[in-house]
Amino acid sequence: MAKAKLKVKTQRWDVAEHLNGEAEIVAYLEAALEEGDPALVAAALGDIARARGMAAIARESGLGRESLYKALSPEGNPEFSTILKVVRALGLKLHASVA
Repeated sequence: MAKAKLKVKTQRWDVAEHLNGEAEIVAYLEAALEEGDPALVAAALGDIARARGMAAIARESGLGRESLYKALSPEGNPEFSTILKVVRALGLKLHASVA
């Protein structure tokens, strides 16, 4: 007896579609910062910027939209000044605390 093949339909999951409020955004960025991986932090900022509207973040930060997409991708390597501009444009603050 032949087994029936089950077809599973999948679709890409995009975290930016689920960052709906300030609490979710802050928790998401905090989790990325806790990991200590610069690429993960940059990618998380990219997800948050996409959730808020990359064009608006580009305008507010004074950076180009396309360059932001590239810099804040998992493969990107943004300068720290870019990170600070994006954080400011998102209305967020970075804080230091004793580990």
